Amino acid sequence: MRLVIVTAFAAAIAVDVGYLAAQSRPLVDPAAAGLYRRLLPQIERIKIFDHHAHPAFPDDPDVDAAPPPPGASPLRLREDNLEPVAAARALFAFPFADLAGGHAKWLVDKKAALKKQWAGAQYFDQILDRVGIETSMANRVAMADYLNPTRFKWVFFVDCFMFPFDNLALAARNTDQAAYMPLQTKLLKRYEQQIGVRSLPATLADYLAFVSRSLEDSRKRGGVAVKFEASYFRSLAFDDPPRDAVALIYDKYRDGGVPTMAEYKMFQDFIFRHLVVEAGRLRLPVHIHSSVGGGDFFYLGGVNVLNLENILRDPRYLRTTFVLIHGGYPFDREAIFLATTKNIYLDSSEIELLLYPTEFKHVLRRWLEVFPEKVTFGTDAFPYGEALGVEEVYWLGVQSSRTALAAALAEMIAAREITEAKAMQYARAYLHDTAAQLYK
Repeated sequence: MRLVIVTAFAAAIAVDVGYLAAQSRPLVDPAAAGLYRRLLPQIERIKIFDHHAHPAFPDDPDVDAAPPPPGASPLRLREDNLEPVAAARALFAFPFADLAGGHAKWLVDKKAALKKQWAGAQYFDQILDRVGIETSMANRVAMADYLNPTRFKWVFFVDCFMFPFDNLALAARNTDQAAYMPLQTKLLKRYEQQIGVRSLPATLADYLAFVSRSLEDSRKRGGVAVKFEASYFRSLAFDDPPRDAVALIYDKYRDGGVPTMAEYKMFQDFIFRHLVVEAGRLRLPVHIHSSVGGGDFFYLGGVNVLNLENILRDPRYLRTTFVLIHGGYPFDREAIFLATTKNIYLDSSEIELLLYPTEFKHVLRRWLEVFPEKVTFGTDAFPYGEALGVEEVYWLGVQSSRTALAAALAEMIAAREITEAKAMQYARAYLHDTAAQLYK
């Protein structure tokens, strides 16, 4: 998720310096306070596998296949939240005594100097080291030469394969779609060029072969998982249409014309399932955006994770690993019970940015009390701008999650649900081990 932040850090200049030093922390049940203080230092030493991020410099056009247009931001992601200033202090030794000079300008200059000092891939390697991340999954159109492939693993976007026809009618639905659909067309053209396809294949069978070849090509280029942002474009309710009917739609619109909404949905449903099968064949986990999203016209009902139940419970797809990115929030209670199936996992990225640690603690505790072995950590780090970049979001996500996790586990121990040894086992699994084993 990339909720747009209209950031104006100059507003921080007039705020009391003492408040700027504060970082949000969870409120812990008094019966668990001592346990929290004992667990947190241990949890802070665990190296992290970040299951979801968008690492990039702010001017990188390959950071996302569907960057959202401006929309409303929740409280914690608004310009008057001062936690990113605390991130700047922790990462770059920002001197609060010099606030009169302006946080944004100081930070931009500091980053520019460090980029020269840490040439090439060293810059983001250093950022990962400073926040305690061992590996970060990079959701990007293509990998950048300034990202170290041993630290950043590529997750490539595949929604574009569902939109090969004339997308004018889709783009005309609202301003969000007017921004998204041309990007899907552009990415599909890019995939075609990479494997030498000059136009849409002649038949549906040929198109399916092209899709499979493209997945194989991206895997050879270093891709380790596929990513669907489908809920930005349509509902996550995918039917199971017959191949013959879809072939007729392909034949009808391959050379032009605008499909009806019903025809296009049928085609998309079929291609989605083909992608799921092929990802399983290629041992590429399928990441699905499953939470609220940015923009003014995001359809919350369409992203409800229960829309995916017929896919996730289908025995035909047991070879495919699914990761519900952002844990289905605000349908996180439902999402954890989808993880009963052995090939389904949840990622907590974004939730720790939308919620303050006290509330995020409750989400983590509910999950850990049900299927602790299915829950993974992620930051959803994204370059919102020069002053609020991937660096600060990495830090905010890590700090929020470590403290919320310590609080959730401390309260579970205090309630005599688990032992302290079991709590640390869960902490290592959530922050690193569970996600890391999916990519071995």
